[in-house]
Amino acid sequence: MKSPMEKIDVSKKFALFSEYWRPKVIAELNGQEVKLVKFKGEFVWHHHEIEDELFLVWRGSFRVEFRDHTIELKQDEMLVVPHGIEHRTVADEEVEVLIFEPKATRNTGDIADEHFTAPVGIKI
Repeated sequence: MKSPMEKIDVSKKFALFSEYWRPKVIAELNGQEVKLVKFKGEFVWHHHEIEDELFLVWRGSFRVEFRDHTIELKQDEMLVVPHGIEHRTVADEEVEVLIFEPKATRNTGDIADEHFTAPVGIKI
């Protein structure tokens, strides 16, 4: 039996953690996870073989770099990165981002990186 629906205060959830590059799951739906993550600095170049990624900026701004162009995102903007496209995220200042992607998607995609690869499915 499913648990009762409960609203989620996204700002309060962001306040529960301070580490960068370690997504936290706040909800699941239709085989997808809604994750919160804080960025600062440069992430690793990577791609996802089968998963598309949706980035929605909650607070701040960052850019998604591709090998041939860059897309700047600021608060209230979003971007879907199709599977198979190599990319990395870069934030000059701390940014808070919601990510929507299939359940158990590894944040570094095809790359295993000691500093950046986060455990999957960490819920807050």
